Amino acid sequence: MSTTAGSTAGPTADPTPRRAGERVAAVVDLAAITANVRTLLALMRGSNPAGSVMAVVKADGYGHGAVAAAQAALAGGATWLGVATPTEALQLRAAGVDVPVLAWLWPPGERVAPALAAGVQLAVASRAQLDRVLDQAVGAVPDIHVKVDTGLGRGGVGPAEIGAVLDAVAAAQRAGRVRVAGLMSHLASADVPDDPSVPEQTATFHRILAAAADRGIDPPLRHLANTAGLIDHPATRFDLVRVGIGGYGLNPVATPVPLTPAMTLRATVALTKRVPAGHGVSYGLTYRTDRETTLALIPLGYADGLPRAASNRGEIWLAGARRRIAGRVAMDQVVVDCGDDPVAAGDPAIVFGPGEQGEPTARDWADYCGTIDYEIVTRIGPRVPRRNVGEAIP
Repeated sequence: MSTTAGSTAGPTADPTPRRAGERVAAVVDLAAITANVRTLLALMRGSNPAGSVMAVVKADGYGHGAVAAAQAALAGGATWLGVATPTEALQLRAAGVDVPVLAWLWPPGERVAPALAAGVQLAVASRAQLDRVLDQAVGAVPDIHVKVDTGLGRGGVGPAEIGAVLDAVAAAQRAGRVRVAGLMSHLASADVPDDPSVPEQTATFHRILAAAADRGIDPPLRHLANTAGLIDHPATRFDLVRVGIGGYGLNPVATPVPLTPAMTLRATVALTKRVPAGHGVSYGLTYRTDRETTLALIPLGYADGLPRAASNRGEIWLAGARRRIAGRVAMDQVVVDCGDDPVAAGDPAIVFGPGEQGEPTARDWADYCGTIDYEIVTRIGPRVPRRNVGEAIP
């Protein structure tokens, strides 16, 4: 079959036209990021009129380009940016981004003086990290966010150490050596319907806030919710919500929210050829044609971020239909079987996009591979140029 079951032809208009000679590109719609953040901010403000949004642009903006994504999110009303590492924060500063930035993942031996000097706020999850901030801060008093583990079991001060760390933070605050700008935690299962861990973590967060207040720590920002928490769990919103995947238009929960996926991964057919029935395709010859057919070579593979797990499963939009990958995903290329449909070298192909033309979405690709759409967009590699379209809406 040249198309997969359920394939539908979509409109012929192409919202992301190719450039001449473009092998592959991740086309990023900045206006979509702006609109998505604006939508999520409105949701936050529905229950907390003073609430704010932190746009998370770690991992190069979930593969979309950190600086451009940050600027688009700020245009949508975000007032904070979040990253994993201090190095990521410094890259934003080097690009001229001067809004508040928080970094929350760093070992206590890391040299954080440059980040502190650039006004980057750091999360502190241990006494050793607090000591590192105190040792490395020069000049201005640093702003920190105390990160606590309320049940995720990953980053954050654990229950056995929380009292001692809060005591040390309170002492540093009284001495004028730090300002506690925030107290934060992270939800484990906000995307799982009715998961009891969400109210349990929220209750734990309230108890830790009370323990901090008993020590004179009353941060202006309390933040627990991610995108899933913001959408499905209003009690987790507090003062600030950290919007990650939702800003890029991917909804982690079933509750409908008008978000638009910002990335379209597209390529240009490099070669087509007619082959007879029984012709093998790609490594291991796990696919053989069942009739005379046309094969189309798409020049991107797992070195570009396509999961090898999509072999014989993933679908690509080409010539008005979804076409399943024939054989294994190779390092630099995949093949699709087009039957007798007219395809030619130079034709456009869409690996995933918003789905408006009938093309697969990042969620579809996650389903092909048994993963999540976060991974699909984030893993698109540096060999794939990012091309921005649309303007950040003011």
